[in-house]
Amino acid sequence: MRIAGRALVMRGNDIDTDRIMPARFLRAVSFDGLEAHLFEDDRLALQRAGHEHPFDAERHRGATVLLVNKNFGCGSSREHAPQGIARWGVRAIVGESFSEIFFSNATALGLPCLTVSAEDVEVLMRGVEDAPATEVTVDLARQRVSAGTAEVAAAIPASAREAFLTGTWDATAMLTADFDVVRAAAARVPYIAGF
Repeated sequence: MRIAGRALVMRGNDIDTDRIMPARFLRAVSFDGLEAHLFEDDRLALQRAGHEHPFDAERHRGATVLLVNKNFGCGSSREHAPQGIARWGVRAIVGESFSEIFFSNATALGLPCLTVSAEDVEVLMRGVEDAPATEVTVDLARQRVSAGTAEVAAAIPASAREAFLTGTWDATAMLTADFDVVRAAAARVPYIAGF
């Protein structure tokens, strides 16, 4: 599995899920339109100060790779955060480290999160900041990330890597692919039968 495209740089350690997707947007019944609220409070604060947030920058429109620092997605376990990121168009996140719950929620959505060293993420971020049109390639099979002439080693837990490479990350699709098996199992379970 390879993901290639332009990247968006989101600098800062410990960027939590409340910053990624403010709590007031968690009451949505569906995830439709969540991408419009990514980092909403941060974006508004920067606009008021006359600055531009990376998710508002025209040069990042259509970016498919998000570059982050340490402990990205920490805080509460809201799946709305990776949902909003994926719906914005990001197809892979590369960073120093991820909150375990954020990583799991992202994986369940088909959004791979790969870790690289602090030095390597700095090389990737600087390269993209200096040349925003640089294509970044995330190669899950080889566990490598490249940007321009730079190529760095990346890590992803073996189980997640295997799930992405085989397409088994989507548990719902696997469950519904052969729903007759599910019905047969439900018929055998006494507390489900009869409902």
